[in-house]
Amino acid sequence: MKIVQAKKIKNKDWEFSETCDLKNPLVLIFANRFLLEDPEVIKDIKKQFPYTHLVFGSTAGEISSGNVHDESIVVSAIDFEKSSYLVKRTNILDHEKDSKKAGMHLIEALPKENLKHVFVLSEGSFINGSALISGIETGLENTISVTGGMCGDDARFEKTLASYNENPKEGEVIVIGFYGDSFEVSFASYGGWVPFGPERLITKSEGNILYELDDVPALTLYSKYLGDKASQLPRASLFYPLNVTAKGKSQPVVRTILGIDTDKNSMTLAGDAPVGSKVQLMMASVDGIASGAYEAATLAMKDRKTAPQLAILVSCIGRKLVMDQRIEEEIEQVIEVIGDKTKVTGFYSYGEMAPFYGERACELHNQTMTLTLLSE
Repeated sequence: MKIVQAKKIKNKDWEFSETCDLKNPLVLIFANRFLLEDPEVIKDIKKQFPYTHLVFGSTAGEISSGNVHDESIVVSAIDFEKSSYLVKRTNILDHEKDSKKAGMHLIEALPKENLKHVFVLSEGSFINGSALISGIETGLENTISVTGGMCGDDARFEKTLASYNENPKEGEVIVIGFYGDSFEVSFASYGGWVPFGPERLITKSEGNILYELDDVPALTLYSKYLGDKASQLPRASLFYPLNVTAKGKSQPVVRTILGIDTDKNSMTLAGDAPVGSKVQLMMASVDGIASGAYEAATLAMKDRKTAPQLAILVSCIGRKLVMDQRIEEEIEQVIEVIGDKTKVTGFYSYGEMAPFYGERACELHNQTMTLTLLSE
């Protein structure tokens, strides 16, 4: 595996980690949404990386090596020498905003023979990430793992962009299938947030739209907890996500609020929140988040046969806001575990996708550090 990485900080020139000849690289491009809306920026990226497989995603912060950047572009061009990959795209607007149908359509387009892993890069502003995963996994054997993330837009929550080779646009969902006997992937997701306050019951919801907790309008109850910060929703919710334990599930998932509807007194979450689920508010400390990143990396490195060559990190915008100027500490914790010879890329997201440790079924997470470690 040959990997060339580059970054472009606002108003500065491109910086390349190294130069080498690449034949047919997969080029991962994570960047600020405003930059991806600029046709001249896209033209410049394609000039710097004149290849045929460019995957774009907007972010809430860009990860390059041990650094976290804003208003930047980070690029990893990956040339596989023993294994192969295939990229497919669709737009959820072509599926009547049905996230599960979009997932089913995508996975049907990927050949299954010798498929080892699927990485998902999804629009993040209105898609139901849980339903998307469900659609993808309906077409997969349980031996094939799925990880990925939902694109971001800093803390604006206005819109997210993604694309495969085209100019980035809203609604895009991309899957990358990895193939080959020599391909090795491992992954993990961990938070570090702590539940607090009384446990509530979801008494009314539809998919990822939460209407009532304990028969009380969800937005009313949540706003009461936030107090003066309620006027800052949905941004304020990033500091106080929901811990959701669905019926029949042994492990909870964290849910971030993507939007609110004051007319319906409802909240749109990044993933499903089924009726009958138990819910608690969560909070975090900087040390707790950094420790969570260390734990995620430790789990991802367990049982690996070879050292990882590339680490794709997908962390949550909520973690970034809490850690503020100490944000790079969680990246440092990851590198301490995986080693400084592993190339690191990634982004801050509106949702992270990975199975729980020891399981194969993918889950949508929020407020976690999620790692996908690749080698061949």
